Amino acid sequence: MDNKEGQAIHDLAKELWPLGRSITGQGVRHTLDIIAQILPELKVFQVASGTNVFDWVIPKEWQVNEAYIIGPDGQKFCNYKENNLHLVGYSTPINKIVNLSELQNHLYSKPDLPNAIPYVTSYYEERWGFCISENERTQLVDGDYRVVIETRLFDGFLNYGEILIKGKLEEEIFLSSYICHPSMANNELSGPTVLTYLAKWLLSQNNLRYSYRIIFVPETIGSITYLSRHLKKMKKSIIAGFNLSCIGDTRAYSYVPSRTGKTLSDKIAKHVLKWIDKNYVEYTWSDRGSDERQYCSPGVDLPVSVICRSKYGAYPEYHTSLDDLEKVVTPEGLQGGFDALKNSIEAIEKNVIPKTTVLCEPQLGRRGLYPTLSNTLSSKDVDIMMDLISWSDGKHSLLEIAEKINIPIWDLYRPLEELSKHGIIKVNGTI
Repeated sequence: MDNKEGQAIHDLAKELWPLGRSITGQGVRHTLDIIAQILPELKVFQVASGTNVFDWVIPKEWQVNEAYIIGPDGQKFCNYKENNLHLVGYSTPINKIVNLSELQNHLYSKPDLPNAIPYVTSYYEERWGFCISENERTQLVDGDYRVVIETRLFDGFLNYGEILIKGKLEEEIFLSSYICHPSMANNELSGPTVLTYLAKWLLSQNNLRYSYRIIFVPETIGSITYLSRHLKKMKKSIIAGFNLSCIGDTRAYSYVPSRTGKTLSDKIAKHVLKWIDKNYVEYTWSDRGSDERQYCSPGVDLPVSVICRSKYGAYPEYHTSLDDLEKVVTPEGLQGGFDALKNSIEAIEKNVIPKTTVLCEPQLGRRGLYPTLSNTLSSKDVDIMMDLISWSDGKHSLLEIAEKINIPIWDLYRPLEELSKHGIIKVNGTI
């Protein structure tokens, strides 16, 4: 398997790995700056703290200088500079000595994963805390502990990035991922890094049928903010969309539907995934958990589904330090995620409504299309071509035809091109 894009995506993830991302702050801006080095077309926007966005308010910006604990033996641990998962997200500043009993009230660990540092946040209620492995926590002894958290909460900005790519049509395909988690591989970095290279590929295409709206946002508050600014246009223009999350491991392919489960995005996702991996996992709307919650909420109702590898919450390393770029996310896994989304986008682009231009079966032999197509097709390929002709009544899309004759839609691209070139099929439109 050629992992050319997968390796480049993995390299980008490694570059982004150490940044201290949260829903606001310099980590998000730095992440967007690095993505913009690959995508100069990326525009970065800011929304001030205190701004109302639907039922929410943009929070204060959070800045971390350092955070650590010094134990009774004088040793420093839970050092934010060594692993940014150690500090509970949005922790308030503190510098005091506490006993072990009080400290335990501010520590978070996972007994079921004793070597893992969990990921914990407190965005909308002020508190402080540290995340620690269960193994390290059980080694703590009675005594005094110096707790140091040098953070700052202040009126600042929420930032997000956007690229708009114009196609021949005003109808849009929407692609979104989030940039708000610290150092975790599948849950955070796989989404925005795969999206970066999908955007790069789309920008290299010369004849896009649809336009593309691509955004990098902090999860939940970022998508709500973006919708509050663009919903009217999005509802008018978007015909399909995908939220990219957890797209980088090799254990599974999976899919989370839109709220209705009946959109073009749903049909495309299920079709593509069943031909990539017949054992892919199909979840229900009850299993939602990322920004599809906002994009498909009542009154918003955008046609957005989720294509994943192992879904958020469905793999053991989720939301811990074990979600890494070595054992969990690999170039091969990222390549598979990239290909799944690329195949889905191509399927939408090529999902035309074909119609034959002749009555009865066309005489293919005099056109050099029978028994082979351009002298390279097998009898199976000719059968596919004949099936395509038989269903090209101007009422079925290419995706529907592929489903009826039980082949991947991409096996119809070339026959359609040849039959169109010879005037046997014309394309009425897209669906």
